[in-house]
Amino acid sequence: MFDDFELRGPEATHRAGQLLAPLLQAGDVIGLIGDLGAGKTLLVQGIAKGLAVPEGVRVTSPTFSLINEYRGGRLPMVHVDLYRIEEEGELMHIGLEEMLDNAGVSAVEWCDRFEVLPDDHLVIAFEIESQESRRISVKGTGSRSVALAAAWRAGLGA
Repeated sequence: MFDDFELRGPEATHRAGQLLAPLLQAGDVIGLIGDLGAGKTLLVQGIAKGLAVPEGVRVTSPTFSLINEYRGGRLPMVHVDLYRIEEEGELMHIGLEEMLDNAGVSAVEWCDRFEVLPDDHLVIAFEIESQESRRISVKGTGSRSVALAAAWRAGLGA
């Protein structure tokens, strides 16, 4: 079951990521779904800030690099973008499966393009309602991610 709530403005999306970060544990995987410009990378930037990734590290969309890794925070974070991947076989070449088994947090944009996430992962889907408003749907797919979704929702006051 998906829990839906609204985020008004980019600051709210960034702050939501910051509130999710302290709840994350090594091995957590977050799948991000939504159109271009919906706020997926902005949420990841908030997570990175909440994980205390050093200020000098730029957290950007990995659309062209496919994978960005961020270290130096409470947990390492891998940020993957599957938008430019055309065939599932390409995922083996970039080592996605190994990255998702890391000792940190993994955030995978466009995760709905391929069935690559582990059985227990958090899904966050973004829907653009207006220029300043996003509808966020959150779903846990296993016991860990269901608890994570509930804790995050409570922290957001949603």
